Amino acid sequence: MKLDSLILDSMIVDCHCHAGKGDRMTAPWNTVAPLKSYLRRARAAGIHKTIVIPPFHSNYDQANAELGRLIGQHPKRLVGFAFVHAKRDAGRIFEMVGRAFKEWRCRGIKVHGFDAMPTREVCEAARKFRLPMLVDVVSRPEVVDMLAPQYPDVNFIIPHLGSFTDDWKAHQQVIYQLARYPNVYADTSAVRQFDYLVQAIRRAGPRKLLFGSDGPWTHPGLELHKIRLLGLPPDQQAMILGGNALRLLRRQAGVGQGAAKISHTERGAHYESSLPTTTIASGPDPSPAVPESEYHL
Repeated sequence: MKLDSLILDSMIVDCHCHAGKGDRMTAPWNTVAPLKSYLRRARAAGIHKTIVIPPFHSNYDQANAELGRLIGQHPKRLVGFAFVHAKRDAGRIFEMVGRAFKEWRCRGIKVHGFDAMPTREVCEAARKFRLPMLVDVVSRPEVVDMLAPQYPDVNFIIPHLGSFTDDWKAHQQVIYQLARYPNVYADTSAVRQFDYLVQAIRRAGPRKLLFGSDGPWTHPGLELHKIRLLGLPPDQQAMILGGNALRLLRRQAGVGQGAAKISHTERGAHYESSLPTTTIASGPDPSPAVPESEYHL
C-alpha cells in the first residue's frame, strides 16, 4: 500500500461542525459557534480535519464569507461547506456556491430543512460543481426518497441519521435508504440511540456512515468514542472515522464510489459477522490514549 493511502486510511475527519456567528440570536445555534474549545478538544482526541458550516443566518453569503476567513486561519484543519437557503437564495444558488467554491475553497453544500428543503436549483448546483450535499431533513426522511433517485449523480449526506430529536422512525427509514441508494450517506453526529448505528452498519455497511460531532456544542472526543465502541475491525472503523468523508470530498470521485460493491445479502452477512455480539469492543482501544488533563475542559 502506498504511503499516501496509509496516511488517508488513518486520518480522522469530523464531518459536521458549526463555526462562526449567526444573527438571529434566539438560541446558541443561531448566535455563535466558537471554535477555540472545539479545536483544542479535537486535537486532543486525535481528529485531524473538520468540515465546518456556518450557524443559522439571515444572509448565508455573509455567513459563508466569515466561514472562509475562519478556514483561512486554520487551512490545514478546516474544510468548508457553503450554507444556502433553498427558498430565500433562489435564483442565486449557483453564484453563491461558485463563489464559496472558488474564493473560500468550500468542498460541499449545506441545506437545513428548518430553513427549506433542497430544490432542483440546489441539486443542480451540487451536480455542476460535483460537491456533496449535507441535508438536515429534520426528521422528514421521506424527502430523501425524492432527492436520491432524481439526482443519482449527487452524493447526499443525512446528518444525525435523519433526526436530531431521536425520532426512531426517521432513524429506521434512513437506514433503509442507506442500503437502497448508492448516493445516500449519513453522519453519526448526536445519534443517542446507539443501536441504530449498529443497525445501519449491519444493513448498509461501514462505507455509508461518516463520523460527525455536531460541534462545537457537543464534545468531539465523546462523539468519536461512540464510533470506537462499535468494536469494528480497524479497516471498517477507518472508513467511518475519515475514509468515507475523504472519498466524498474528492471532486473527481464518482457518485456512490464509497458504497460497497456487493449484494444486499452479502453485505448483511459480511458486516453482521464482523460485529461483536456485544456493541462494546472486548479488546483494547486501538487509538493512542490521551491523558484526561490534555482536554483542558
